[in-house]
Amino acid sequence: MNCFYRRAISDVSRVSTFPYSNSLKTSNLVRNGKTQLCFSTSSHCIFAKSKPRPKNSVLQVKGISHNLLRGKKDDPSSPSSSTSTSSVLTPPSITPSSNSHLFIPVLLKPNAETNNVGTELTGKLNKQEVLKILNKFFRRSEVKLISVEHGLDSMNTYDTIQQYFSVYYLFHQAFISFRRFCLESENLPVDLHIIFSDIINQAGHVDDIFPYFLRHAKQIFPHLDCMDDLKKISDLRSPANWYPEARLLIRRVIFHAGPTNSGKTFQALEKFMTAKSGVYCGPLKLLASEVYHKANEKGTPCDLVTGEERLMANPDGETPSPHVACTVEMTSSNTPYEVGVIDEIQMLRDPQRGWAWTRALLGLVVEELHLCGELAAIELVKSILITTGEEVEVFKYKRLTDLDIEKRALGSLDNVKPGDCIVCFSKNDIYSVSRQIEKKGREVAVIYGGLPPGTKLAQAQKFNDPENPCKILVATDAIGMGLNLSIRRVIFYSIIKPVMNEKGERELDIISTSQALQIAGRAGRYGTQYEKGLVTTFRAEDLPTLAELLSDSPEDLVKAGLHPTADQIEMYAYQLPSATLSNLMDIFVSLCTVDHSLYFMCNVDDFKFLADMIQHVPLPLRARYVFCCAPINRKMPFVCAMFLKFARQYSKNDPISYEWLCSHVGWPPKAPHTILDLVHLESVFDVFDLYLWLSYRFQDLFPDPLVVRETQKELDKVIQLGVFNITRLLKNTESSGTVES
Repeated sequence: MNCFYRRAISDVSRVSTFPYSNSLKTSNLVRNGKTQLCFSTSSHCIFAKSKPRPKNSVLQVKGISHNLLRGKKDDPSSPSSSTSTSSVLTPPSITPSSNSHLFIPVLLKPNAETNNVGTELTGKLNKQEVLKILNKFFRRSEVKLISVEHGLDSMNTYDTIQQYFSVYYLFHQAFISFRRFCLESENLPVDLHIIFSDIINQAGHVDDIFPYFLRHAKQIFPHLDCMDDLKKISDLRSPANWYPEARLLIRRVIFHAGPTNSGKTFQALEKFMTAKSGVYCGPLKLLASEVYHKANEKGTPCDLVTGEERLMANPDGETPSPHVACTVEMTSSNTPYEVGVIDEIQMLRDPQRGWAWTRALLGLVVEELHLCGELAAIELVKSILITTGEEVEVFKYKRLTDLDIEKRALGSLDNVKPGDCIVCFSKNDIYSVSRQIEKKGREVAVIYGGLPPGTKLAQAQKFNDPENPCKILVATDAIGMGLNLSIRRVIFYSIIKPVMNEKGERELDIISTSQALQIAGRAGRYGTQYEKGLVTTFRAEDLPTLAELLSDSPEDLVKAGLHPTADQIEMYAYQLPSATLSNLMDIFVSLCTVDHSLYFMCNVDDFKFLADMIQHVPLPLRARYVFCCAPINRKMPFVCAMFLKFARQYSKNDPISYEWLCSHVGWPPKAPHTILDLVHLESVFDVFDLYLWLSYRFQDLFPDPLVVRETQKELDKVIQLGVFNITRLLKNTESSGTVES
């Protein structure tokens, strides 16, 4: 029987099938007195005929002829030309991407088929000859050209070997994998085995390999078969249509535009308080908490919703109130309200968080929408709302008190006066300035972003209290939002600040006009003891630059941020099941289509950092996505380590109890002895915040939010004590030889 098969197949010159299956059955067919073989698969048959193929015959591959592979033009009159079959077999509509390197090849194991039909039919292959054939195939420029038509990279030119591998990344990776598959497999699929045998025996052409190479490429790069679907999923050109409930309304939109200390937010909140129902969306927990307390004090029942906290005004603790104050990320796009307020609307341009303001602007289901922010945001908001068919009413406000720039810089900390706030842009400067001032026998209050909200408020109260001897504040730009401070003069210790550029990289740059106005505007707040605000710099050389910044108007906002949703990433994962979450995010950002006249994609580096950290932890995709949305400062190693432990516990379906948490954070803590101790306690506070954030999303496995919150309040008091004694901590740090970076 084996000899019969060998004789029958010896002059086979053509095996045209695509795709093929690894498991085939053979059967004899006798037609018109001639013996034929049919290798049947689930959906295709391969006919091996005894009639040889003419030299100039054309092999069709998905509607593309081998004449093209061999550098010849198809003859339109030929029945086997590519045009004759294009209506049946057409190449996939793939637009090659210059971001091919984002697609990571799926690792395929060598063929483990034990039934060696190919060897029985044509004999054992010489692997050295197979390698020669593969290398010849790889070198053919026509193969690269037809690969481009099937989505394997872009049609570009290259001058260097590095450019070559950049241009033909997918082709090169697919060939390496295909070569490994062919050389390392004990038994090749029978049809591929026969093709190699034909070429070795000069009964076939090296180009006959292409259908099998392409099939292999699609196995290791699944996106080749679903590129159109991926592009449809990541089409972000009409974000207004993502919110159908809001689009059922024609909302009245009022923009309250003005600088800091102009009363614009006050006017919007008056509408919020007097409405039948309302939602306030703020940039910070402190601001949302302030609105929550003010509303309830004025008799307007209001709930508080932040990522880590839920407070109900209703005594039963369950029934929601008609009003809610929330951080902007927690805004509901489904709940209807009479009035909505979005504070600091210029945050639309924020590289990390801008998507949340875009979502609130387009998605709030309200009859009347009040926007508060800089004049620079007006035109962008108008342009965005043209897409929703809504008009914008603009009310402009002027600053309620004067703000003057002093003619001289401070020069020395000896010149600090009561009511002064020295603004620094690094913790090291905070520590240094505080220590120097207290060495002179003067008490200072300290506020920076890493402090718990309770500690910030305590320090603000200490500074504002007329009876307290502390009359000097040292702070970061955290004072720009969320705190009511009685500041006479703002002193910029520096005007250079670490910023994030468009590539997501950190660099040092001069503060923007918007930042300068926001911070300087905290001086001379309306209703405080200072009817006029003053502003200056510490160094004389910085003063002209600051004066120029404050004399300018902030640049108009150009674009608003967008971010992929969990649903979109889930659909990507369905199409690309072998890709990691970080890789899915990269591919999404690369392929997404955005209306660049209005929107940009927010930076996703923090998301990807967390995704890479827990990639090895077995989690469902939706849970993995939620974990990666956690608001974590990735510069804090202890918080990142606890994040990883939380993910591992979750993957085991083990509840993260209060006892488990205390044992891993070292609770109860000791009072801080050095600055490093204080920084560690701040990290522990952030771990509690992370636990609370996760507890509202995975209630079963984070079951103790109430007791964790009470413990967090105790920790806040310990941190407050440390900040009140920050000078002593600095002395201890210096004496112990440790330095806080």
